[in-house]
Amino acid sequence: MLDNPAVALTILVLSLFIGWEVISKVPPLLHTPLMSGSNAISGITIVGAILAAGAATVTESSWLGFVAIVFATINVVGGFLVTNRMLAMFQKKDGS
Repeated sequence: MLDNPAVALTILVLSLFIGWEVISKVPPLLHTPLMSGSNAISGITIVGAILAAGAATVTESSWLGFVAIVFATINVVGGFLVTNRMLAMFQKKDGS
């Protein structure tokens, strides 16, 4: 089914639209807690991208897999940094 490029492109466009609509409806107060949960999804993306990039022959899918690894890693690291900063706001400060 996904061998047809038109079907794959349609699925990509629909998933981008649905993702945009879902994220735009989330109040700003909930963005940081939801980012922690999205780190798990990005971890799954990294595993899939490693499988795509690790093909025996270098093709378009291996290059796209490499790009997916880079972007998903940036997302995971950024999510952990933001979560760490958020948790630091709730810790007691010594001497103050």
